[in-house]
Amino acid sequence: MAPFDRAELDEMISRWIDANKRAEAERDWRPLAQMYTEDATYGWNYGPEQDFMAVGRDEIRELALGQEMQGLEGWEYPYQKFVVDERSGDVIGMWKQVADSTRPDGSHYSVHGIGGSWFRYGGDFQWSWQRDFFDFGNVSHLFLEMITDNALSDGMKGRIQRAVSGKELGGWYPAGTSPVPLW
Repeated sequence: MAPFDRAELDEMISRWIDANKRAEAERDWRPLAQMYTEDATYGWNYGPEQDFMAVGRDEIRELALGQEMQGLEGWEYPYQKFVVDERSGDVIGMWKQVADSTRPDGSHYSVHGIGGSWFRYGGDFQWSWQRDFFDFGNVSHLFLEMITDNALSDGMKGRIQRAVSGKELGGWYPAGTSPVPLW
């Protein structure tokens, strides 16, 4: 594999950050789908029993950036750091998850620790592959804290109801059975 131009990768990261900020402000992440190749894949593990995988730009738009972001409107995911390998086109972006809800002391509910996204550059300012990783235990703890504090938005309440309803959601697979490998 030929090396990638570092300036082009840096420009991709800059465009990605700007597009994410717009998505957060507009409370809609689906427009980010244009930043993926037509055949891109985007997935993550969600605990010991389930994986999520979106295959192709349309599924990324509708499932990963649509269905899976429902209830998280108002949340921000500020990137903290990027690591770039211009030989492979791999980029790792470390981010935080910060809710728009605040505690009585004025601090925002936020997942303790840090999460991240591992991207593979596909050229033409598009990602061809993305895998997210985050601390499921800390995410669960934060959601439980927000439930206990009655700090969930209506959208978050709906998100939790969907998750526990038993209804099959697109993109969810028993661990290890997604249509493309998670890793």
